[in-house]
Amino acid sequence: MEKLSKLDQQLCFEVYKASSNFTKMYARVLEPFELTFTQYLVLLVLWEGDRLMAKEIGARLGLGIGTLNPIISRMEAAGWLSKEQSPEDKRASIISLTEKAKGSHDPIEAAVADKLVSCNFMEDVNAIALMKNLKELNAFFKEMNL
Repeated sequence: MEKLSKLDQQLCFEVYKASSNFTKMYARVLEPFELTFTQYLVLLVLWEGDRLMAKEIGARLGLGIGTLNPIISRMEAAGWLSKEQSPEDKRASIISLTEKAKGSHDPIEAAVADKLVSCNFMEDVNAIALMKNLKELNAFFKEMNL
């Protein structure tokens, strides 16, 4: 019987590896659209509700504004987003989807779904239970103010 190293017994390491593997898988799927995984996450937030303050997007994704601003700037330069100054707060920006982003929603989502189906992800892993457990874990960490 193979003896597991201390590293291989760490939940944090398995979560880290799973996160890394998801990022790589999504990077391959998103490459034809010239999007990064993080840019895709920004689009997901805006597809749920367009015209959001940058800080709202950051809060949803757990990203600070210093991390998010360069991502938004690259997406704006690539034609995915538009940015305008908030009329209520001159220091804040309202981020909106462009027609390119709106029109790419279905093809991007189809590419992601096709990849997940081709990986037999739903058959090999109890995705519903995994999602529930990860949500509980993240809620626990949020309660701890981490």
